[in-house]
Amino acid sequence: MSQNRSQIHATAIALDGRAALLIGPPGSGKSDLALRCILQGAWIDGRHCLATLLADDQVIVDRSGGGLVARAPDTIAGRIEVRGLGIIDMPSVPAAEIGLAVELVAPAAVDRFPEARSTWPLLGAAVPLLRVSAFEASAHLKVLLALARGLPSA
Repeated sequence: MSQNRSQIHATAIALDGRAALLIGPPGSGKSDLALRCILQGAWIDGRHCLATLLADDQVIVDRSGGGLVARAPDTIAGRIEVRGLGIIDMPSVPAAEIGLAVELVAPAAVDRFPEARSTWPLLGAAVPLLRVSAFEASAHLKVLLALARGLPSA
């Protein structure tokens, strides 16, 4: 890939035209967390926010103007792995501008009150970073809240 394009191991969801990249090692809960964001959603500011699948397991990222755009490789577009069920078809969006990276970490690695906002470097850009424990009951709520409102200043 070029310096303006990268294919990364991640899962991506979109809400209101903005994408969140869910990043972490295999088995960390990326697809599971995405599924909860898509199917359960969250009530935020008086509306029910449901994410849409963008890509599962592999995401192509392109530098576009001043931003980064995520999309699924053609071979896996509209499909997500659901452990216990297999790979299923899911409505998806073709692309969205990346607004957030979500690193899936152990519960002890999540700061209660981050002193400074972290970023995740990608193709020379600094993507706002949120750390969550994927299997925590409220993980999908935190992701959707951060995607809908942005991260607060530390």
